[in-house]
Amino acid sequence: MSDSNVTKIVLIDDHKLFREGVKRILDFEPMFEVVAEGDDGAVAPQLVRDHNPDVVLMDINMPTINGVQATADLVSQFPDVRVIILSIHDDESYVTHALKTGSQGYLLKEMDSDALIEAIKVVSQGGSYLHPKVTHNLVQEYRRLVQESNVVAGGHGIEYRKPLHILTKRECEVLQLITNGKSNRAIAETLFISEKTVKNHVSNILQKMNVNDRTQAVVEAIKKGWVEVF
Repeated sequence: MSDSNVTKIVLIDDHKLFREGVKRILDFEPMFEVVAEGDDGAVAPQLVRDHNPDVVLMDINMPTINGVQATADLVSQFPDVRVIILSIHDDESYVTHALKTGSQGYLLKEMDSDALIEAIKVVSQGGSYLHPKVTHNLVQEYRRLVQESNVVAGGHGIEYRKPLHILTKRECEVLQLITNGKSNRAIAETLFISEKTVKNHVSNILQKMNVNDRTQAVVEAIKKGWVEVF
C-alpha cells in the first residue's frame, strides 16, 4: 500500500471496451487512480514493477497468460501485491482456484459500480471481497461438505441458533441475507431500509464478530450455526 491517500490501481483486461468502462467508473472516485493498463497477464509483472500499485484488477480469461496464472506469478515476485480477479464465471471451482493462487478478491463482470468500489476499498485495506453471488455458491458448497462430513461421522448437522448474545435482531437478519448472497442494495430493498443503514449494520457485524470482511463473517457464521443455508 502506498503512503498516499490515493489507491493506485493497475487494470489488466483484454477487452478494451470493458477496460474503458471500468476506468471511467474509477476516474469518478478521487480516492482511486488507474496508473496503468494492460491487455494480457504476461504484462502484469512489468506493470507492477514499474508502477507499484496497491491493487491489481485482473481479468481471468486472457489470450497468453490467464488471470489465475498471472496472479500466481505476481504473488511469487511481489508478495505484498493485492489482486482482484474479474470474471464471468461464478462456479466455485474457479473461485477457489483463484483464491488459492493468491487473489484477495473475486468479482463477476455483472457487478455494479458500488460493488467494484467497495471491493477495491476492502482489498486495499487488507481484507478480501467476493461478489455476493459467488459468496452464495461457496456457502452452498461449504454446507454440502459439512453435511457430508456429518453423515460420515454419524452427526446430526449444524444446529441453527441466532447469535442474539452479540448481535441485534436486525443484525442477525442482515447476516442471514449476506449469507444468502444479497448485495447491500438487495438487503436494503428486502428490509425496507437505506443502503447507508445496511452498511452501518455490516460494519457493526464485522466488528462484533471480530472479522475483516463479509466473506469471513459468512464462514464463521456457518461454522457456529448462526445462519441457515438453503
